Amino acid sequence: MQAQEVKEKLKSLISEADLIDPSLAKRLDEIRRWVKDTKDGSLNTKKLVMAFLLEVIEDSEVWLQLKIQTFEDHQSDLNKMTAPVRYWYSYLFPKWLNEPDPKLYIWKQKMMSGEFNQEDTKLLAEVVSEVKSRQGDVLQRYVADLSMATDLIVSGSQNKPLCIQLTSISEDFFDAKYLDWKNTLHQWSIERGLFLSFNPSKPEFIKQIVNIALYNSNNLEIGKYLKFCIP
Repeated sequence: MQAQEVKEKLKSLISEADLIDPSLAKRLDEIRRWVKDTKDGSLNTKKLVMAFLLEVIEDSEVWLQLKIQTFEDHQSDLNKMTAPVRYWYSYLFPKWLNEPDPKLYIWKQKMMSGEFNQEDTKLLAEVVSEVKSRQGDVLQRYVADLSMATDLIVSGSQNKPLCIQLTSISEDFFDAKYLDWKNTLHQWSIERGLFLSFNPSKPEFIKQIVNIALYNSNNLEIGKYLKFCIP
């Protein structure tokens, strides 16, 4: 989908959402106004912005379909989803639509100006692949990452989604970043989470990350915000 198609799709979804979920319409209109004055050719070159827009469009289409269903069909479709996807559509995505997002204005600006680097893209792809190879489930979302301090939502054999933040930050800043992460999870009423620091120079560190993620997805108690450092 190219920039002009994306802009038209946003308008179409806003019109549809006006009748079904005004909170979605309001959020989509905020996003539409953010990109409307960017020329199509320029917008097409902003790969991160376009990826975010396409993700929001996909989520909005799924959400609108869920909203118009009968209760039985709604529950049936949610039950067909993996645990992280179900958690996203049944809890985090509607929460994002209905509550203020204090970080949205900041990261929209940075995303449009190209300030975000994607140094962790390869790392996250490797973690996702390893989780899936271990019969776990995983979900990535830009909104979860940039607004909710959640790189990945992971679930293991118990089908209990866990929000995870990965960092290779030095020990000098570890505690400060952990507190900021914990406060962000509290803000979004995320009931448990894992803040995982790793050393990318160590062998097998991807497997270690996944071991810890899957174990804690099954076992971490509600109300716990675990910080863990892989030496």
